[in-house]
Amino acid sequence: MKLHLKELTTIPEMLEQINTIRFLYPNITLEKYEAFLNDMVPNNYIQIGVFENEVCLGITGCWSATKLWTGKYLEIDNFVVNPEHRSKGIGKMLTDYIDQKAHDLGCSSIVLDAFTGNFAAHRFYYNQGYGPKGFHFVKVLDENKLTN
Repeated sequence: MKLHLKELTTIPEMLEQINTIRFLYPNITLEKYEAFLNDMVPNNYIQIGVFENEVCLGITGCWSATKLWTGKYLEIDNFVVNPEHRSKGIGKMLTDYIDQKAHDLGCSSIVLDAFTGNFAAHRFYYNQGYGPKGFHFVKVLDENKLTN
């Protein structure tokens, strides 16, 4: 299996990968995905995909920003690997790429959220050197606007 990484920086490139995103958000529509990307891309959001030929096997979004507690950081968002291709090193390829990107951008740290019940993700992130720093509290204001 010959894999290659590619940064996706345009909305059309990202929209082409909706089938991979649907492993994480099975019910997301193309219209909702595009609307979210229209808000996200102007705020430094990009995606990194792992491809075999032209087929996306894993993808993650990321963006950089600055907060008082950390300074400049890189945030991983929407990290997903096709279930048929898990445990093949694809996730590690993505996190290694993110690590280098964060270093290149001069970030102090990399942050991410993982749902509390997603123990496989917790184990993966621990194995990649990540650890919990606190709790991410959420107050849902409108459930209809969420991606389920």
